Amino acid sequence: MASQNSKLQSRFDRGVKTVLVGLSSNVLLAAIKIITGILGNSYALMADGIESTLDIFSSVVVLGGIKISSLPADENHPYGHGKAESLAAMTVSLVLVMAGIGIAVKSVLEIMQPHHAPAFFTLIILVGVILVKETLFRFLFSVGESVDSLSLKTEAWHHRSDALTSVAAFIGISIAIIGGRHYESADDWAALTASGIIIFNGINMLRHAVKEIMDYAPNPETEETIRSIAGRIPGVAAIEKCRVRKSGLSLFVDIHVQVNGDMQVHKAHAIAHDVKDALITSPLGIADVLVHIEPA
Repeated sequence: MASQNSKLQSRFDRGVKTVLVGLSSNVLLAAIKIITGILGNSYALMADGIESTLDIFSSVVVLGGIKISSLPADENHPYGHGKAESLAAMTVSLVLVMAGIGIAVKSVLEIMQPHHAPAFFTLIILVGVILVKETLFRFLFSVGESVDSLSLKTEAWHHRSDALTSVAAFIGISIAIIGGRHYESADDWAALTASGIIIFNGINMLRHAVKEIMDYAPNPETEETIRSIAGRIPGVAAIEKCRVRKSGLSLFVDIHVQVNGDMQVHKAHAIAHDVKDALITSPLGIADVLVHIEPA
């Protein structure tokens, strides 16, 4: 059990460090994009910077969610605090959707009001932003996959959506600069396109967060692996039921194990312990297992 706690703590620590990398990057990029957007007369770039500012908030929320979810079970929370991670993911998703709607409204207003074309140097800034954001997406998503963290993967997609908004801004600004007069609004159309991408990603991530909160079953491969591990324990005749739910970075398992009906209680109890130990020490990130013994 101590080994399992150590592994879970290691996953929490890795998640926290990853979020801090994204947080520090967002602070720097938000400042660069907003200042460049103002000086370069680009609303698409300013909108991108505003979205990055919201990324700072989302990173703080994800960081808090991971820290709370790492707290041990107590009298009032016998299953731990893992749902805090799902709530953090849901909060970030909602913020993303609201940011997209806000940018869309502002973009439409800018399209209706003619203005000067953006400056060329804004394109140079955007190239750097796109490279940094795509790198952050790959890094956070990779860590999120390895520790099975929905909030980290949600945060990763936040970076990807930021990279996409920057790509849209780059295209819009390029058209506005190359096209010249009468093409100034291309920058604002780019911001409007980016808002659609942000809203779509936000809704998609919100859907996954709600699934976790509603104890949606993990992928079938996870259940099959659990059944396979339990079925290899000596004395186990068959696995009747197996229910798995995710809470934070951990899994909770309820499993019905069939043994010889004539077996003595203390021996069947020992088999149940062997099943639980095998599952908890597996690399699946299982926090607790409830084993129900039934006659074969």
